[in-house]
Amino acid sequence: MAAGSSLPRSLRPPLELALAKAVQSVPPEGALPGGCRYEPKWDGFRILIAVDEDGASLWSRQGKDLTRTFPDLAQAAAAMVPPGFLIDGEAVVWNGGRLDFDALQRRNVTSRAGLADLVRAHPASFAAFDILAVAGQDTRGLKLADRRALLAELAAGWSRPLSLSPATADRDEAIGWMEDMHPSGIEGLVVKGAGQRYEPGVRQWLKVKQRDTLDVVVAAVTGTMDRPSALIAGLPIDGKLRIVGRTGPLAASAARSVAPHLREPIGVHPWPEEVPRSWLDRFAKEKGPVHLTRIEPIVVEISADTAWSGTAFRHALGFVRARPELDPADITLPEQLARG
Repeated sequence: MAAGSSLPRSLRPPLELALAKAVQSVPPEGALPGGCRYEPKWDGFRILIAVDEDGASLWSRQGKDLTRTFPDLAQAAAAMVPPGFLIDGEAVVWNGGRLDFDALQRRNVTSRAGLADLVRAHPASFAAFDILAVAGQDTRGLKLADRRALLAELAAGWSRPLSLSPATADRDEAIGWMEDMHPSGIEGLVVKGAGQRYEPGVRQWLKVKQRDTLDVVVAAVTGTMDRPSALIAGLPIDGKLRIVGRTGPLAASAARSVAPHLREPIGVHPWPEEVPRSWLDRFAKEKGPVHLTRIEPIVVEISADTAWSGTAFRHALGFVRARPELDPADITLPEQLARG
């Protein structure tokens, strides 16, 4: 690996990063230029690490300086990465053998005084999967296979908390990763072409999310009972039916299939008529409450990815089917979620 040098102005963050678009299934090995390379999809923060003569800085996908948020990673990068390097990857927090996104997110809202305690209690790790500059030279024009070789050479001298994210050209092995790593919170796979150059701001990669199906209690909808636009899902947590997420916008066929099962509520309802928007979408930019059309609780089968905060799903749920034959009182918190 070449000796380090400073980053030229054109390579100084913030920089646009390459992106991925969602697909429903793992693509075949020849689907992308140069053949597919399959990597785990980490449940963390996308981070660009920049190392210059003044030290290391960390940047979000949106161009926000996160150096203060991840002092442990900045210190490690300054010690193990020479000046003049740009590394793309994911910051994660492990907790009890599982990825803990909430512990990661708390760093964004913790005071400077409290951050030190949080870093000690829940140290971050960094999984590197691409390299954008080597010794001050732009490598984005190289093919992924060549960039990966440069990154592997650099990472050979690393230790915790920096690591090289695994990658394979074997589709069957990648599918095995999805199954084996699922309990630890790995969300799925990111698929890249070995012959692809790094294209900032372009959704050139593919992502496949691992999803589970499970039964939830739906006790409200948005829209009307005749034309529901989304279902509000609940699960029993600490003895109460808690809102744990919402479906994405229902297709017309899905709305028609579930509408006949919706009834006016009888007796005391577990949820209010209005709830904070953050209860349904923790990343919503809009403010203000959301009005719910409350219904008599029913059971619905939904699909969900692995992103569970401990009390709610972080991403939209998929509607599978209504389960009118099941009693809402018999629904329990699934074991895999209770562990999370």
